[in-house]
Amino acid sequence: MKPGILSPYCEKDISACGLTGLISKKGRKIKGDIIIRSISCMDERGNGLGGGFAAYGIYPDYKNHYALHIMYSDKKSLPATEEYLRETVKIEHQEVIPTRRVYTITNPPYFMRYFVNPPEEIHEHLAHESAELREDNYIVNTVMHINSEIPGAFVVSSGKNMGAFKGVGFAYEIADFFKLEDYEGYIWTAHNRFPTNTPGWWGGAHPFTLLDWSIVHNGEISSYGINKRYLEMFGYKCTLLTDTEVVTYMLDLLIRRHKLPLRLACSALASPFWKDIKKMDDEEKKLMTAVRMVYGSALLNGPFAILFAHSKGLVGLSDRVKLRPLVAGEKDDMVYMASEESAITEICPNPDRVYRPDAGEPLIVELENQN
Repeated sequence: MKPGILSPYCEKDISACGLTGLISKKGRKIKGDIIIRSISCMDERGNGLGGGFAAYGIYPDYKNHYALHIMYSDKKSLPATEEYLRETVKIEHQEVIPTRRVYTITNPPYFMRYFVNPPEEIHEHLAHESAELREDNYIVNTVMHINSEIPGAFVVSSGKNMGAFKGVGFAYEIADFFKLEDYEGYIWTAHNRFPTNTPGWWGGAHPFTLLDWSIVHNGEISSYGINKRYLEMFGYKCTLLTDTEVVTYMLDLLIRRHKLPLRLACSALASPFWKDIKKMDDEEKKLMTAVRMVYGSALLNGPFAILFAHSKGLVGLSDRVKLRPLVAGEKDDMVYMASEESAITEICPNPDRVYRPDAGEPLIVELENQN
């Protein structure tokens, strides 16, 4: 029987998402061609309906500005978006995101980037918050407004000194389109998408981002409905037609807004089973019980492996049963995470260590100097 043929009457492409990421703990800049080689090892895990990258440290000249990467599916939405931005934020610099023609990519959207900061006088309804939280929330509100209220415009990323580049195609095609070999970053993540229950479209490709959080995901979030309704209680708007969007917003809510430590936030997403909590010592049992009770609606059900990047580190996390693969490797100050070991050894032929994080246990890697 030919590959992909389930029966004489049923044909299906057998595939799965692929993800890979790397971080230099010393903050050294790594050229984009390295991550491109890594994700290209796993082309068979995608089908050309989605690929993307996130990179950190790529805008040193504007490192104190929020870098808004905006995709316009219709150029008619550009004037309305830029008018809204001029009224809402201070634009320090704006430019077309460089791209090149790729023969396999037809009718791509139009991409711009804007380096912005909130106005000095931020809206009174945010005045009770700390300065940092107030600024971030202002940008989040700006992103949510563009994505939900301006047809044809979509904010691809909005963090400081980072950016996301994604679209419909294999990952290597998206890298070629955005000229990613010209960028250098100290954290990179990449994704090959095989859409399962959601459409393949430019905004629906991974990574998903908000501020400097970015997520690439392999699997399916079957709890999407309850996660989405929970997030909407806090003002998030899920408009991107895919389950992965809720993971990004959930981490933003738990870590940035509710101030949970990274490891505890991961415990909310992939909580221990009740039978395992019962075996814990009293203090840990009390903590995990509280997490499960307070953040029950944040629990992610279904098979998943995610790489979660932010400006100060990289986190790998799989579901509580590890129904999706996640492999890690280390060499000197470099840490690599991927769906397959081959994606690591392709760019690091002789790692000091290769291992597989346990189910539901986050692998948290942080920069050595976070100043």
